[in-house]
Amino acid sequence: MIYLNDDILHFDFEASLPLLSDQRREQALKFKHEQGRKTCAAAYLLLCEGLRKEYGITEKPVFEYGEHGKPSIVGHPEICFNISHCREAVLCALSDKPIGVDIESIREYKDTLVHYTMNDSEIEEILHSPNPAETFIRFWTMKEAVLKLSGEGIRNDMKTVLDNISPDAIQTHVSPDGRYIWSLAQ
Repeated sequence: MIYLNDDILHFDFEASLPLLSDQRREQALKFKHEQGRKTCAAAYLLLCEGLRKEYGITEKPVFEYGEHGKPSIVGHPEICFNISHCREAVLCALSDKPIGVDIESIREYKDTLVHYTMNDSEIEEILHSPNPAETFIRFWTMKEAVLKLSGEGIRNDMKTVLDNISPDAIQTHVSPDGRYIWSLAQ
């Protein structure tokens, strides 16, 4: 199940503080800028909403982290989730099997980043796209969702991430207003 909040501009961080676990409140308050605090809190509240609606869980979830930082919910190993955020939106996915999501704002990219992270066929598709920035971000979110699914996280060889992945294993969505793209890997 997917939960999305794309109205971060109007998210009331101060009002969210009592709704956060001590762990998440501490994490949110470590962010230097208000944007980071807002997205951290908003993503957690989406997870809480999903846990309540999908599983009837009303207590504030506490996280534990795997070897590469992938979070899981203490006391609920049967619930898989993943969260992501960008400037405009936060995203949370819940499932009974491993899942990975990534959401990114559509923005200009640097050629050096494209050549460092994309393989030759992906570069060709980006360069020949009517909207190269959108195509780059689509590939990036797909790669990051796959890496978050595995719990691996960003790695040195980003070019090969999608090499052995079935296209059916990844869903990609562009926001109706074209501000962001998100991908889900299962």
